Amino acid sequence: MCVGSDDLPRLAIEGGQPVRPTLLPYGHQLVDESDIRAVVDVLRSDWLTTGPTIAAFEEAVADYVGARYAVAFSSGTAALHASAFAAGLGPEDEAITTPLTFCATANCVLYQGATPVFADITEDTLVVDPSEVSERITPQTRALIPVDYGGQPADLKALIALAEDHGLTVIEDACHALGAEIEGRRVGSLCHMTVFSFHPVKHITTGEGGMVVTEDAELAHKLRLFRSHGVDRNTEVRERMGAWVYQMQALGYNYRLTDLASALGLSQMKKLDDNLARRHEIARRYDAAFAELPEVDVQGEVPSTRSARHLYVILLRLERLRVGRREVFDALRAENIGVNVHYIPVHLHPYYRTRFGYQGGEYPVAEGIYERLLTLPLFPSMTDEDAETVIQGVRKVCESYSRE
Repeated sequence: MCVGSDDLPRLAIEGGQPVRPTLLPYGHQLVDESDIRAVVDVLRSDWLTTGPTIAAFEEAVADYVGARYAVAFSSGTAALHASAFAAGLGPEDEAITTPLTFCATANCVLYQGATPVFADITEDTLVVDPSEVSERITPQTRALIPVDYGGQPADLKALIALAEDHGLTVIEDACHALGAEIEGRRVGSLCHMTVFSFHPVKHITTGEGGMVVTEDAELAHKLRLFRSHGVDRNTEVRERMGAWVYQMQALGYNYRLTDLASALGLSQMKKLDDNLARRHEIARRYDAAFAELPEVDVQGEVPSTRSARHLYVILLRLERLRVGRREVFDALRAENIGVNVHYIPVHLHPYYRTRFGYQGGEYPVAEGIYERLLTLPLFPSMTDEDAETVIQGVRKVCESYSRE
């Protein structure tokens, strides 16, 4: 259609009627009465924290992903920090990750006094490019931290092979990817450590919270030590020296998750498969609609993987639009479509620019993708009507701003 055609509805940002009456956020928790009862039961119990519900939640997550050990934390960020500690990162060490992530992925390296090194992403899948990672491995590299962006697993097969060749630890940031699969195996069963987040917009929630899963008993011990002040309550020592005795073995933090939060998480785990199924259903609806919209592209998939569909991102084809991403963003918000942008590349944040001297242009693929990215609403309690209004809003704005 021609721009300005009478057949085009007037954009809400220009005074027209929005496609929906209220704002639809990009993500939202789903909490029901069974979740509330589970938390109330713990409130009435003897344990509000450091009690048995934490272990039960850890066991449920470990069983689900097929890992031997799971260690709960107060947030996904705390879980990342603990993983960097358990991997032995310290001054003079480097860890390679993607610039297209939330800053916590790189910050956890800094917390340990080490240096985050970025490797560019692939333009279709938006996950870190193994060939770029390979070029940045040095004698100082100690760990790889791939990110399962939007729920799409990274190319772990290639990255694990690199890690094995160079003796590196792989910390998978799967904060977007609980329930994702690689060659039929759930994320969490492949890397040295895998980190999940239970923020309200994630697949299950504990309010705030995180988890690290691993097959390695020594790593699990270090993770548990780190989350509780570095204190080891060794049974043999306490039997010999007294029941009150505890020993600080490392500099740890208070990163414990409460029984209250664990009760919510344990209840939410029962709904995880249904939540994932609903996310996929909405994503398929989007895929079909946007395949016919020439102004946008969508995220591709790494072969033999199944995304957990945490985020649904579209990539604007700016050469087909009369305006930039900011104008499209503002127009969609005016239509009450709660779009967002995930993420500003980490190296472009003022702190990283100042500390490391980044100027922009170092990671052209990630930076170019960032300029085109928009995250659309996607969460299990969305109705089919909600999804249709998102599609209508994107079509309305793109057609109104189209160059054709």
